[in-house]
Parts: sequence; C-alpha cells; structure tokens
Amino acid sequence: MKRIVIFASGSGTNAENLIRFFHNSDNASVIQVLCNNPHAKVLDRAKNLKVSSLCFNRVAFSKTDDVLNILKASKPDLIVLAGFLWKFPEFILNEFPNKVINVHPALLPKFGGKGMYGMNVHKAVVTNNETETGITIHYVNENYDEGAIIFQAKCDVDSNDSAEDVAAKIHELEMEYFPKVIAQLLNE
Repeated sequence: MKRIVIFASGSGTNAENLIRFFHNSDNASVIQVLCNNPHAKVLDRAKNLKVSSLCFNRVAFSKTDDVLNILKASKPDLIVLAGFLWKFPEFILNEFPNKVINVHPALLPKFGGKGMYGMNVHKAVVTNNETETGITIHYVNENYDEGAIIFQAKCDVDSNDSAEDVAAKIHELEMEYFPKVIAQLLNE
C-alpha cells in the first residue's frame, strides 16, 4: 500500500478530495495531514475523515529536523502539497527526491513564484486579460513553482470572468485531475 502525506495551510478542499479519492483504494491511502496553520479548516477535515493530522511551526519545519523526522517515521511514497504556502526546505527535499509534488492554480511558468497563490493568481490572470488558464502539477524543488512539470490542464477565461469565476474553474480542474495524476504517479 502506497503512503501519501499531505501538507496544507488552509481550508483543505483538495486534501479532503484526495483523502476521499484514496479512501477505498487498494493501492494507496492518505496517512497523514501536516499543517502550518493551527486555525486551518484542513485540520477539522482530516479529523472528520479519521486521518492523522499534526500542526507545526516554522522552526520545526525549516530550522530543525522535527518535521523531517516525522516524515521519515511516516515513510511516505509521495508528499503532496495541497494549498501549502511555505517554501519547502532543501534538506527535506534532499531526503525525498522526486517524491514531493504541488498543484499550482495557473499554467506555469506563467503566474508562479513567491506570493503567487490562490486569489493572487486568479486576479493576475484576469488583470492580464488571459484567454486561458489552468492547473499545473509539478515536482517541488528549492524554488517556488520551478520544479519539473508533471501535468497541466487548461480552461478558458472569458472576457467577463471575475477572479472568483476563474477560481471556480480552477477548483473544478483540481478536483478532477489532482487525484488521478497522483494515482498515476504512484503506479509508475
């Protein structure tokens, strides 16, 4: 059975979708949710779905081996960032080469980098009069949103779309494709 650990910072809709997707799988399951925000709704979602969760601070994540040791003990086959907003420390990435992935709410390399997450991305897409946008699932490296691209899915942006409209379209793409791409990666 393949083991998935999810890192999240916010509401946790992607995390919940992944937990539910793999709940009855014979091949993989979400074994843990790790979070950097003690008030994040993702912690409630994990608890309601009976998945272990743990909250940590910046020191435990990037200045000590605390989170690294938790990951080593969990032995994940894949670490999935689902709305996780902190840059991943290189020393953790080095311990899990090509095992950390992220979903970004735009077609990278467009609209990536520090500060480009959530509504910031969708507002930039609308402001720049883009005619399409989408999601990018990519490996995580030492730079924001620069890891090798695994998969992209596109959607149209209409001239009258608001940032909220774009967000809804992106959310649909994430819900549909993120679990499928993870399942495919775990079967390789």
